[in-house]
Amino acid sequence: MIATLLIGAMLWAIVAAGCMCIGSTGAIGWPTDAFVRGYRMEVVLLASLIGAALGAAGVVYQAILRNPLADPYLLGASSGASLLALLWYVGSLATLAAPVQAAGQQVFAFVGALASVALVLAISSRRGRIEPVTLILVGVIVNAFNGSIYLLIFFRHPEIVSRGGVFTFLVGGIQTNLTREQEWAAAWCFAVGWLVLAYLAGQFNVAPLGDSEAESLGVRINRLRWGGIVIASVMTASVVAISGPIGFVGLICPHVARLVVGYDQRRLLPAATVLAAILLAVADAVARLLAQQSLFQSQLPVGVLTGLLGGPFFLVLLWRARRTAGGAS
Repeated sequence: MIATLLIGAMLWAIVAAGCMCIGSTGAIGWPTDAFVRGYRMEVVLLASLIGAALGAAGVVYQAILRNPLADPYLLGASSGASLLALLWYVGSLATLAAPVQAAGQQVFAFVGALASVALVLAISSRRGRIEPVTLILVGVIVNAFNGSIYLLIFFRHPEIVSRGGVFTFLVGGIQTNLTREQEWAAAWCFAVGWLVLAYLAGQFNVAPLGDSEAESLGVRINRLRWGGIVIASVMTASVVAISGPIGFVGLICPHVARLVVGYDQRRLLPAATVLAAILLAVADAVARLLAQQSLFQSQLPVGVLTGLLGGPFFLVLLWRARRTAGGAS
């Protein structure tokens, strides 16, 4: 795990340095101005943080749910976290001190993420088993329901447009108007959650087995399953609260990481975390590059690019899962 993490960190540092050379205006190259350099570094670090959290959460969801299609976005965790993070700003709560705002935002986002995931799992379960296709369908319905409530709140309180607007919920993006308290709250939630997941990574290797097999190996599977769901939801909520629901990052990166390091969760977790951080940092750099070419009136949210990449990827995975299920039956 340590070797994989160190190699991945060096690879991420190289890619991050390249992403800092791309801005939304001007020539491509390393920024010489201190303000521009600091601004780009903050954006790259924020994109990497969001991607890393979503990638790690995707690994956990897929392991404990025994479903290769599981993902924070598809399970409704992202939309639920984004919805309740918005509710924190509605009314008098927005007038509280900045540290209280950041902590309260994280708590609200976590409650929303966990409630959405619990609802999806409860509806899609049948006789103790979770059907993959039903899981995705219920997740889509929960996302649509959360989106409708979000739009109702948005049109009731149009002043929230200053905090990212309606597109923050629909596709997600890297926000540049965050406070330091918001950024540090998300970073601490991710760091603590990731360390706990790294400690449990060996036990996640037996999660795809049956409950009796896992118990015979000394793993309390129910405690591990719910603990993994809670921790993954905390990590998802911590970044979705400041970015909105960025889709398919937690779906793509675990699968790509398996092709590189295999199925051992002790290597898969750091590999998927690094790949997700790189993916979102590169997607944000591509969005800035497209804005530089004047192809669009404004810079695209990174959620648009990850959706364009993840949509076909998801369809291929769903097709393969159905073929595998058909062959087994």
